[in-house]
Amino acid sequence: MSNTGSTDTAERDGNLGEAGAQLSTAPREETALGGPSLGPLGWIRWFWRQLTSMRVALILLFMLSLGAIPGSLIPQTSADELKVRAFKDAHKTLTPLYEKLQFFDVYSSVWFSAIYILLFVSLIGCIVPRTWQFVGQLRGRPPGAPKRLTRLPAYTTWRTGAEPEQVREAALAMLKGRRYRAHTVGDAVAAEKGYLREAGNLVFHVALIVMLVAFAWGVMFKSEGGKLIVEGDGFSNTLTQYDDFKSGSQFGTDELEPFSFTLDSFTGTYEKSGPQRGTPRTFEAAVRYSELGGPEKKAVIRVNEPLKVGDAKVFLIAHGYAPVVTVKDGRGKVVYHGAVPLLPFDNNITSTGAIKVMDGYRDKNGKKEQLGFNTFFVPTFAGAGKGQMFSQFPALDFPVMAVTGYHGDLRVNSGLPQNVYQLDTSKMKQFKVQGGTGSANRLLPGETMTLPDGAGSITFEKEIKEWASFSITQQPGNGLALSGAVAAIAGLSGSLFIQRRRVWVRAVRGEDGVTVVEMAGLGRSESAKLPEELAELAVALNTEAPTAPEPAEDPAEDPAEKSEGAEK
Repeated sequence: MSNTGSTDTAERDGNLGEAGAQLSTAPREETALGGPSLGPLGWIRWFWRQLTSMRVALILLFMLSLGAIPGSLIPQTSADELKVRAFKDAHKTLTPLYEKLQFFDVYSSVWFSAIYILLFVSLIGCIVPRTWQFVGQLRGRPPGAPKRLTRLPAYTTWRTGAEPEQVREAALAMLKGRRYRAHTVGDAVAAEKGYLREAGNLVFHVALIVMLVAFAWGVMFKSEGGKLIVEGDGFSNTLTQYDDFKSGSQFGTDELEPFSFTLDSFTGTYEKSGPQRGTPRTFEAAVRYSELGGPEKKAVIRVNEPLKVGDAKVFLIAHGYAPVVTVKDGRGKVVYHGAVPLLPFDNNITSTGAIKVMDGYRDKNGKKEQLGFNTFFVPTFAGAGKGQMFSQFPALDFPVMAVTGYHGDLRVNSGLPQNVYQLDTSKMKQFKVQGGTGSANRLLPGETMTLPDGAGSITFEKEIKEWASFSITQQPGNGLALSGAVAAIAGLSGSLFIQRRRVWVRAVRGEDGVTVVEMAGLGRSESAKLPEELAELAVALNTEAPTAPEPAEDPAEDPAEKSEGAEK
């Protein structure tokens, strides 16, 4: 047996005819030769072919990726209007330009939508004709062998004593046994394998469309809201219960999953020593939840382990402390009692917040007034004279709370939105108190700060509750997007690692009456595996049609004998 190397690809494709055709379902690309001669209809057809080409689809996909960058770096109105407002206030020069470019609403902008729609059309226009062509190839049969098999990139031949019909029958059975689609055409067997390459290519493109649909569906029908809950408090999944809420354009509030839950306890433990001191080790919330009309159930929500209720998921995203405080007026009447959630601003949960007494308080003269307290809380205080008021560790090892009191008008009825964790002191006066700094006192659990002139007192109770912040989301397109991503990876793997190839086996009787067997292979692309595979097939067939011995040559006569004969 002998093998030949690969030949020039262009020459090969030009001489193989039908045998080298239809190894791919990719449409032929056309270029415009002389623009005016095309005419209006010709230009439309040319533009459509360019739009549905794979090159343009990849360009549009790259542009879509670039277009998403501003949406990641610049605050988006749909996500957080307060951040957008703060960005505009801080960047007066860039704001007019960003507004014209719609950078604050990237995903609903005209230019992003245009790229998205063009990519969608391009993929569909590319898939449909390729699908019909591929279906046609599946329904057809491998083409017959070309006249000159020696032109193919992989080739071998040998002589055998078996009959040509026997060789063709053995080759047909062998190729079918190796999952080739094979049939006999004239004096040769034609076989083909690797259709999953084109199938994978089509699956990859369809998966991209599925992912685009899932993205659009998720944006239009999603909902996402946040809620801070103190231990012992509950939440019902209605719009008024959310601290913040945003949803897609097609989402209705009646689509909120009907359920409720109560936060029984939050558990957080931290590394106490070493380079990772303060790193959370346990971070979980124990809850009781129930669906509408259903029984109450218990669950534990951890990071990346959300509670799933119907189509909704409840994620645990943050945690902090809520010291319990009691505020009394000058006559000893309790005007406020409860846990006050404070917001942390560092990894050791150093926290700040505000206490607002809006109703029920009267000063020493009996006049209605409002009280407000700025609070600064550290779960582990370093001690007086050992630095500023910052926490040394996130656990409640040595809790201390600093309190600064005000009286006057909290301006909660001014018509302007207020942050519940901050005081508006523009219409308030600060209390001057004894001890501490004169305006703020540090309190340990159980201690009381007395307000001057019989204004009352505030007590830091020994009970310190914890709070957890949850994100409640309904994202209908996530499962579809995941399925599309998995299918895209599988399809891409098939299109990259599976080779479409054809094999022909020709068996004819030679001039000397001995059968000549020729085997050749052709792949969609050049690959070293094709000659190897052809060699394996040839070895397998050679066991059924073994190589015939070479014909013996006649021995030459001895010159001495010739001379003796002449003399006689």
